[in-house]
Amino acid sequence: MVKGLGIDSVEIERFKDWSARPHNELKKIFSDQEIEYCLKNKQKSAERFAARFAAKEALFKALSQILPNHNIPFLTVCKNAYVNHEKNGNPHLSMAWQNIIKTDSTKTPYQSIVSITHTKHTATAIVIVENQ
Repeated sequence: MVKGLGIDSVEIERFKDWSARPHNELKKIFSDQEIEYCLKNKQKSAERFAARFAAKEALFKALSQILPNHNIPFLTVCKNAYVNHEKNGNPHLSMAWQNIIKTDSTKTPYQSIVSITHTKHTATAIVIVENQ
């Protein structure tokens, strides 16, 4: 059952200089693996950073629907949500739920589905969060 839905679009131009930012600054939003992937191809780094940022913002919006009284900070979501790729190349959103919703349970309460796309100028992501 769908519990939350989030969508976000960002201008890729906003991320054009992010490949030159210090690693510790990028780590506030992205994981080491995400940073490595984004920097692997300098020509695509802006769109890759933008797409991951949009996915995290979309997740933040979806979680705000599910947990309206928790006031989860955006950077907490960023530090605990990671965009990676499945073997077939599709994006996958992994999360450290215990750090996001502060639960001691080892069972993951939700699962997420992410879709990311971009044009020459805009990166867009949609996230659906469902009961596990």
